[in-house]
Amino acid sequence: MRHHPEHRAGLAPDARAQHLTILPRIPLFPWPRPVSHPADHHAIEQYDLDQAVNGLRRRRPELSAGEPTWPWQRWTLFLLLPAFAILAALALTQAVFVLAAILVLPFFCIVAVRSAALWNTVFTTRTPPVAAVDPETEPLLPRYSLLIPLYDEAAIVPDLVTALGAIDYPHERLEVLLILEKEDRDTRAAVAAAELLPFMAVVVVPEGRPRTKPRALNYALRRATGDVVGVYDAEDLPEPDQLRRAARLLASDPAIGCAQAQLNVLNDQETWLTRQFAIEYTALFDCLLPALERLGLPVPLGGTSNHFPRAVLHEVGGWDPFNVTEDADLGIRLARSGRTVRVLASTTWEEAPASFGSWLRQRTRWLKGWMQTYLVHMRDPLRTMRDLGWLQFFGLQVLMGGLVLSALVHPWFYVVAIAEAAYGPLGAPYHHALSSVVTVLGLTNLVLGYVTGVALGCVAVAGRGRHRLAVSALLMPVYWLLISLAAYRALFQLAHAPYRWEKTQHRPRAAFNKSAAAE
Repeated sequence: MRHHPEHRAGLAPDARAQHLTILPRIPLFPWPRPVSHPADHHAIEQYDLDQAVNGLRRRRPELSAGEPTWPWQRWTLFLLLPAFAILAALALTQAVFVLAAILVLPFFCIVAVRSAALWNTVFTTRTPPVAAVDPETEPLLPRYSLLIPLYDEAAIVPDLVTALGAIDYPHERLEVLLILEKEDRDTRAAVAAAELLPFMAVVVVPEGRPRTKPRALNYALRRATGDVVGVYDAEDLPEPDQLRRAARLLASDPAIGCAQAQLNVLNDQETWLTRQFAIEYTALFDCLLPALERLGLPVPLGGTSNHFPRAVLHEVGGWDPFNVTEDADLGIRLARSGRTVRVLASTTWEEAPASFGSWLRQRTRWLKGWMQTYLVHMRDPLRTMRDLGWLQFFGLQVLMGGLVLSALVHPWFYVVAIAEAAYGPLGAPYHHALSSVVTVLGLTNLVLGYVTGVALGCVAVAGRGRHRLAVSALLMPVYWLLISLAAYRALFQLAHAPYRWEKTQHRPRAAFNKSAAAE
């Protein structure tokens, strides 16, 4: 059963406009620490670390990726895959027909969502960005905590400090927590050598497993004091007034669980991969996420530039330290709690992976986390449907299940096409009343999938004034094949190393092209 957000936050209806400045500062997991004296720092650290790792798992085990898949899921996978393999071995044409018939609906839904995003971008009057406010007349801003996890990031610490120093927010109401891992001596030394501003502090996370970004965020959140909590990555370059815009957007409606800023790429012209990454990011954050918000579908968060009321993070249990794409999971949990995600008209610039190896590791982790998220929230489908409502539940199937499935299945269309070109139509010996319909729908989905994907990419980058990237959008189908490779690598890791976090290496901004930021 859904509860009114004002009741969940403990707010009266007439406190809507100012609710961000009156929230109590409550710990994420409000259990007393088992220490007899505050000087017992080691016991405090270990207790906080235990809560950061196991808090969600204890309170809501069904929502934690740290728990194994439920028996019905294991049996379904155990029986379904061998059954299809046997069917394919005994009757290949029938197997191809069955697979095509199953995939027609989810692929059509993906095409429909892209088409809606394209229509929303081209033909819908966009909401104007939040206007600038004179600081002299602006109401009292909420206290803000920025959580910035760093691991193996010594080279970019100077860039990070510079970017944080450029943030336009009252310093007396801002705290920045630089979250370091205890064993990462190089980054700790780089931070110690940097000239930190007075509102910056260091949080050192004790050694432990899983060593993931969400574990570090949970640990640092227990030390945060802000009414609003933002998350940035170490390489991020947010627009200076982003915190002001986020605070005002969150204050406008207590039902908002997160303000997600738009992400984009600094080094879009560096390599073919960075160009494709820039097209993908621009289409996602400038077109697709606003369309999902408009349609009332769940909005998966980006891994950075998320801004939350702190009480909401407490309400949903923080981040799942066992999910390697913690942002997507948190977006679904926000939707299940009745909260909305709003896309913030402010951009954060970051580096795209320039080499294939770095890109593949990052994309593998993302897709593995999406698989984890889908399996977690489909453990009890009926309860998930009750939480989300039928429309958002359907959106979960399309966004999580459909996109992962499409990445896994996409290359096999080429295999079938090549086989048919070489040996004739595979379905020729098999006649069925629905075979022609399924074939036509499948081909239509394939063509429209390419057309809508490329068109959305072109429209998105044109909206940013990056017209040169529109030509590269024509090669997006090749990029999708690489995503399929990452999807199979993610599936293998999901079975053998589900909590392995493959770190994306970043470079100082002087090492790559900054042309995108100037456009």
